[in-house]
Amino acid sequence: MIRILIAEHLPLVRRGLLATLGAEPDMRVVAETGHADEVVLAAQSADPDVAVVDLDLPGPPARDLLAEHAPRCGVLILSASPNPAQVREALAGPALGFMSLCVRPERLAEGVRQVAAGRRAIEPELAVAALRCADNPLTRRELDVLRIAAGGARSTEIADQLFLSVGTVRNHLSRIMCKTGARNRLDAVRIASDCGWL
Repeated sequence: MIRILIAEHLPLVRRGLLATLGAEPDMRVVAETGHADEVVLAAQSADPDVAVVDLDLPGPPARDLLAEHAPRCGVLILSASPNPAQVREALAGPALGFMSLCVRPERLAEGVRQVAAGRRAIEPELAVAALRCADNPLTRRELDVLRIAAGGARSTEIADQLFLSVGTVRNHLSRIMCKTGARNRLDAVRIASDCGWL
């Protein structure tokens, strides 16, 4: 029997996870919480094999708390709107799994089984996107320029906000498009957003 801790801040989603995983014949939900501050106590008292953790759980990063205080418990991260940077960051740390909240119930159950067995559990689409998305090649200033450009600002407006010359802004935008392989600034914004750089 796989013992599961559910850490999800939205009560309706938490109940859905509880019903979905609790219906599996080889799984039992032994604890649930809606805040990261309660994760360690829940894990220590219930001794789960796997913690299904919401990425947006309020409080300090629950995956890190579990790694420190309940290292035997495998962690599967769930995200409502995952991006490649989140996947890479989560899997570089103590988490074994990462899935979208849109995942099919049977795939989630299979992911819990994989994590319980000490194996990685990642949705294929998320894994491919994370592999495709390189480390952020943009400098801090280029990110500043791109964030303002994402709001639809023209080069002159970006220059005014960042106290730069228009020529410097255009140079930054040119380098941004070159580094991201974008066709134009809107495409650069899309690429950077998809990769989680913005």
